[in-house]
Amino acid sequence: MPLALLALAIGAFGIGTTEFAVMGLLPDMAADFGVSIPLAGYATTVYALGVVVGAPLMTLLGTRFTRKQMLTLLMGLFVVGNVLTALAPVFGVLLAGRIVAAFAHGAFFGIGALVAADLVAPGKRAAAISLMFSGLTVANVVGVPAGTMISQQFGWRTTFFGIAALGVIGLLGILKLIPAQRAKAAARIGSELAVFRNPQVGLAMLMTVLGFGGVFAAVTYLASMMTEVTGFAPSSVVWLTAVFGIGMVAGNLVSGRFTDRAMMPMLYVSLAGLALVLAAFTFTAHNKVAATVSIALIGAFGFATVPPLQKRVMDQAASAPTLASAGNIAAFNFGNALAAWLGGLVISAGLGYTAPNWVGAVMTVAALGVAVLASVLERRTAGRGTVVASGGGAAAATDTAGTSTGTVAEAPVPAARS
Repeated sequence: MPLALLALAIGAFGIGTTEFAVMGLLPDMAADFGVSIPLAGYATTVYALGVVVGAPLMTLLGTRFTRKQMLTLLMGLFVVGNVLTALAPVFGVLLAGRIVAAFAHGAFFGIGALVAADLVAPGKRAAAISLMFSGLTVANVVGVPAGTMISQQFGWRTTFFGIAALGVIGLLGILKLIPAQRAKAAARIGSELAVFRNPQVGLAMLMTVLGFGGVFAAVTYLASMMTEVTGFAPSSVVWLTAVFGIGMVAGNLVSGRFTDRAMMPMLYVSLAGLALVLAAFTFTAHNKVAATVSIALIGAFGFATVPPLQKRVMDQAASAPTLASAGNIAAFNFGNALAAWLGGLVISAGLGYTAPNWVGAVMTVAALGVAVLASVLERRTAGRGTVVASGGGAAAATDTAGTSTGTVAEAPVPAARS
């Protein structure tokens, strides 16, 4: 794989650390500002919503820049947001800092995924994407546990200063390693927006919202669940977050390899496994060994969904993928925000710290249903295309977006079933 993928992974490492670090810092942040745990959970919710808004906005604003220039600007914004978070005098300013940092997140991963895919042969695109996202998963093995430990020793603000320093390293890596000649300018806004008329793009993003969102229903309140329900000491949260990260790394790398061979089967397996583990976690959370195993499996199955979900959107929006790719990152984080909010609601309702696991399980089952529906509709569309081809040879067909796709042999739907 090209060395330039390392630069993307470095940036992903910093972003992954700030996104997931809150799950280990939540009790300390709540105590510092004098707010409840569910209210402190808004630090996750507003970050995710910031990605939802920032991903398409920053992508559209960057249409006049090359992809390398945009990645550089986004990492600079990320640094500013984390410094603001670290310096926050009140909880509202902390939330503002989280939003600023989040504005860099979606566009970085959306544009970075396209750059990663362009750096390799077509048959290795999912593997390249998973390698870029490996920075996000490794952050949970190294960055998040280290951030939790630093918070316990020196305070949570020091953790965010450290994350800002990671952003500076990522910025330097992009400047040094991403080749300018491969950083192409984004497509015109009109063509980027047109792909959203394809129902399959919308269904793919809905899978993302519901599928990966299920992970955050559980992990947002992981520290409180493990200390209040399982009986772990607060210091144990450091290595428990590392266990979650190890699962994420394994799931991401395995999925990246198999997604290039069988994308939808990989998605079915990962979503079904995630739903089962989340449902079981409600019960296994009462036992230290079983809880530890469950945390690793949630990480593994959860991040096994990422390469197929991202590639699915990129395939369905192949004619103009930049905004759709960033939009799918926004979908990941909308699901995260929704799940964290719903998890806080069930806790506030008195259902206990394990109740968010059921929220996650239901969301993931719904994502699996959407995936099956999308495949059924895709097969029907492909079948109609075959009929047209047999009757008219190379006659022009119309795809699910209602736009001309040229000849039937060139229609994008069959190609998306990789």
